[in-house]
Amino acid sequence: MADLRVGGLATGMDIESIVKDLMKAERIPLDKLKQDKQLLEWKQDDYREINKALFDFRDKVFDLKLQGTFNVKNATSSNEDAVEVSAGGNVTDGIYTLDIKQMARGVNKASASELNDEVDADGNTLALADQFNSLSGTLSFILKGWKDGAETTEDFSFDTSTDNIYDVVNEINSRDMGITASYDSKLNRFFLTTPTGQNSKIQVTSDSSNFLSYASGGSSADTVLKLDIEENIAYNGVDAEVDFGGGQFSFADNKFTINGINFTLKDEPADPASPITVNVNVTNDTDAVFNKIKDFVESYNDTIDKIYDKLQEKRYRDYSPLTEEQKEEMSEKQIELWEEKARSGLLRNDRILNEIISDMRMTMAGIVENVSGKYDSLDEIGISTQNWHENGKLYIDEDKLKAALNDDPEGINSLFTNSSEVDSEKGIAMRLYDVVVEGTELLTDKAGSESSFSLIDNSYIGKRLRDLSDEIEDWEERLIEIEDRYWREFTAMEKAINQMNAQSMWLAQQFGGM
Repeated sequence: MADLRVGGLATGMDIESIVKDLMKAERIPLDKLKQDKQLLEWKQDDYREINKALFDFRDKVFDLKLQGTFNVKNATSSNEDAVEVSAGGNVTDGIYTLDIKQMARGVNKASASELNDEVDADGNTLALADQFNSLSGTLSFILKGWKDGAETTEDFSFDTSTDNIYDVVNEINSRDMGITASYDSKLNRFFLTTPTGQNSKIQVTSDSSNFLSYASGGSSADTVLKLDIEENIAYNGVDAEVDFGGGQFSFADNKFTINGINFTLKDEPADPASPITVNVNVTNDTDAVFNKIKDFVESYNDTIDKIYDKLQEKRYRDYSPLTEEQKEEMSEKQIELWEEKARSGLLRNDRILNEIISDMRMTMAGIVENVSGKYDSLDEIGISTQNWHENGKLYIDEDKLKAALNDDPEGINSLFTNSSEVDSEKGIAMRLYDVVVEGTELLTDKAGSESSFSLIDNSYIGKRLRDLSDEIEDWEERLIEIEDRYWREFTAMEKAINQMNAQSMWLAQQFGGM
């Protein structure tokens, strides 16, 4: 049960205001702890912001570690209407010849003419027996197809009084047997199709109702679905047939790769004996590599700008984080402007950031020893700094870089990607990646990471924030006790004075009666 608080009834004193003023002084250590915590949280946010920028930049650097980034080829077809081409990085530059004999095709069977409507006048889907007057009882058939390198066989059975054409479509497709069924309600046509390739197959081995096939000697016009399919006859697709460099090749698909060149067939000759001849020209795609390097340099400049902004940000030491009481006396705009200065410059001249930026600049300005090719530094291919006061910002001489890419593409590849156990022989991207990874690890150890999967932040700042939270909690409990003590003391004083006043009045009454 809380102690009864008496507020100045006997003394006339404003006890509540007195206690409030006394508690302001008592709260000074707590306010300081909260301010320290706020500064640390802001500092943690600033570290994490830089860390995120480094993580994003790391992905750009990683791309330039890969030889595939520099082995980009440009392939052109002399007949884009017949074949589209692209090339992998390991293709040797040159002109290649492809003779197209035929394209790959699958099996495609469609209703030869329009079928009866599958819906009635009210738009209700009809059962099979109602759509096809020749059907009754149970409809059954067996289909053979080809899936994942093996023949597939499936039995189908339908109740013609309840099942409809869409049930047939869905059931065939659900078996995943390399045959796809569909029904076009606008055209009233039924379709069976397969993927391309000579192994693809549609074969009806049993069809008592002639639902999918026509009887031997009959006419496709007499069948229920009017498909040009004869029972027990296998209908197969065909492979693509091409000649390349004197070699003959067959492919189940019209998209295929030969010797690192990717082909997509789009046309075929009327007669395979008279193939379509296409020349394919493969060259180094210097524009793609140039754009990758340019994108990397721009990302590098953005990253060091963000770091230097924090290192050089002005610190306003007279602006401490606001207490709750101070905020109550200010407008939202005043609070915003105050806190903008209070959190400014928290990483000014920070040791970790200085170390990271120094290592990044030294790496970009370094020489790669024993590198193959003509170039052993970025400066030699047109990437360099200009003004000392720009904090290491890089500029690209585009003409010089493009000339170097055309002159020695393998050498530039080695300049960025060279792998070695000796640090001075590592490529620029290999070294820079190590620097950036080390930087992110330092910042994560210092301030943790927003992307961390751990529920507990064990970074230096994370631990310090937990300690401050514990101290703040202890102080808040202590202040409750102190405030209670003040009230007990003032209440006791009020009670004593009230008792003294009562005694004084009694004595006065006694003397007045004499």
